[in-house]
Amino acid sequence: MSELITAELVDLDLSATTKDAAARSLAERMVAAHRVTDLDGFLADVAAREAQMPTGLDGGIGIPHCRSEHVNAPTLAFGRSAAGIGFGAADGPADLIFLIAAPAGADDDHLTILSGLARRLMDPEFTAALRAGTDPAAVAALIRGEEPTEEPAAEEEAGESTEPETAEAAGSAPFRIVAVTSCPTGIAHTYMAAESLAAAGRAEGVEVTVETQGSGGFKKLDPAVIAAADAVIWAHDVEVREKARFRNKPLVDVGVKAGINRPAELIAEARRKAERGEIAAVSEADGGSGSGSGDGGGSGADHAHFGVRLRTYLMSGVSYMVPFVAAGGLLIALSFAIGGYEIASAKSVADHFVWGEADSWAALLNQIGSAAFAFLVPVLAGYIAYGMADRPALVPGFVGGSIALTVNAGFLGGLVAGLLAGAVVMAIQRVPVHATLRGIMPVLVIPLIASAVVGFLMFIVVGKPIASLQNALTDWLNGLSGSNAVILGVVLGLMMCFDMGGPLNKVAYAFAVGGLADPTDGSLKVMAAVMAAGMVPPLAMALATTVRKKLFTKTERENGRAAWVLGASFITEGAIPFAAADPLRVIPSVMAGGAVTGALSMAFGATLRAPHGGVFVVPLIGEPFLYLLAIAAGTLVATALVVLLKGARRAAPDAAGEAGATGSDDSRVTVAA
Repeated sequence: MSELITAELVDLDLSATTKDAAARSLAERMVAAHRVTDLDGFLADVAAREAQMPTGLDGGIGIPHCRSEHVNAPTLAFGRSAAGIGFGAADGPADLIFLIAAPAGADDDHLTILSGLARRLMDPEFTAALRAGTDPAAVAALIRGEEPTEEPAAEEEAGESTEPETAEAAGSAPFRIVAVTSCPTGIAHTYMAAESLAAAGRAEGVEVTVETQGSGGFKKLDPAVIAAADAVIWAHDVEVREKARFRNKPLVDVGVKAGINRPAELIAEARRKAERGEIAAVSEADGGSGSGSGDGGGSGADHAHFGVRLRTYLMSGVSYMVPFVAAGGLLIALSFAIGGYEIASAKSVADHFVWGEADSWAALLNQIGSAAFAFLVPVLAGYIAYGMADRPALVPGFVGGSIALTVNAGFLGGLVAGLLAGAVVMAIQRVPVHATLRGIMPVLVIPLIASAVVGFLMFIVVGKPIASLQNALTDWLNGLSGSNAVILGVVLGLMMCFDMGGPLNKVAYAFAVGGLADPTDGSLKVMAAVMAAGMVPPLAMALATTVRKKLFTKTERENGRAAWVLGASFITEGAIPFAAADPLRVIPSVMAGGAVTGALSMAFGATLRAPHGGVFVVPLIGEPFLYLLAIAAGTLVATALVVLLKGARRAAPDAAGEAGATGSDDSRVTVAA
């Protein structure tokens, strides 16, 4: 990490009170050091990354980071806050803030900086020294590694201890573990878990070799190392890649946070399983038995509960489908805005295109968008299968999805085709084959057999019944009116606002986006209701912090200003800081507002062909003025309720006296934690 940070990039008395202000303060130092060329452009990139997933880590650490075209050299700035700044970590505010900047496209630099820092942050002596440091130059040197904390003894550094030395003296080899760590972003938690397991292994006299599966790819463990291992640990929140490498080994399967928080327990459990001879049946498609005891959920739990795994598979397909929906939907919506709805029946622009005619350009946009939409169901099916059984399942998944379109089975047919393809590949992978065939199995045999089986099932067995069901669902959505439409809008609104980006929110959103794969008047109404309801929580919190400032802390008021933009952009997560601080008042309030908005949007007959965009795609929305009225009504309802509930909470301590007030505050903090 040499040359990444200098004394000028260290602020030991960071006065900022919000994460945006902290990022700006540290970024200004990068600008002064000529590492960042455009302050506002860089901060916009930092905010965009932060909106994807909070960058706070347990232990009082925040690591905002991004790749940006406004960065000319990999750079790290450090700030220390006495008051603490919220970066979304479960255990509270961060006092150690690292702003990491990498040039656009510099994936290796970016991940190297993050992984190196994440590993060192697992050393309590390192973080203690950062908190105690008084000289910026010394702190910069410490972060660069020029003044490391006290080194472990030589035998510990080599992964040995007194007990293993005695064992080796007697002629026995140390206990060997291979591990895989991964998290959704493939950065901080991935490497922190790896370092935590390695450190615990050194302390226990166990040889631990870790494969980190990050967002920039992964370097496979040597097959000889895996073969020599006595046990396997998976600490992961996303599916382990190429799982068959670890078959016929004792397996501990947990979430990534378990690897960070209790590595010694995992190593002990791996020892016990090895002693008992518990061998996990692992294939490319199955994570094995595992313990299912990950902290905070994670993939270990996924393997124990089929319902959770099924949702993960479906969401994998939807996540790959969404960019096609976004690009195709916006292009088609723009074509309608330019040329009207009749442009959908225009002649092919390959045969008829006039440069000076607006209708020709509208037809071009419409036909490009339609081409993108043609991939929706095959991509959905292909990547559901991929989520289940990795690359060998892609071909049968895409084939099944294409057949679903051929037999008019639509979106539901794509779901079923993806699940069938994944299941068929999983079944084939469990069949023992001769060693000479293993090399061609994933590239020839499995795709060939699975495609034939899935094609037969989709054409002959399940395709037509699914098509009938799809038609029935389409007719139901198109026929929704009056109270039925309103009830569906209420349900979707409640789901969007309950966990604000969590599983229920994602299920409602996936339902709406899936309908865009075969757009009808009913499915477009569903998409409109879902986006409208999702905008309500941050807009309501922004309005509440504006009209009743005294009910909110200074930090919440700062967050409220940002929530205006987040809400207008359909980023529901903008309300999470408020819900985390006071869930019993905020969540019911925004759910009520979302239900009102969803119901009104459906009652007004508003339609939406784009899966995202917030107010920026309002000109492309059917019944735009009534749509905005629905959002405004729900926002006002949620704002009124949260102000009323917070006001009642504040009045109660005033009546009970100062002791009661203190108790109320403590209660709120306990719930948030």
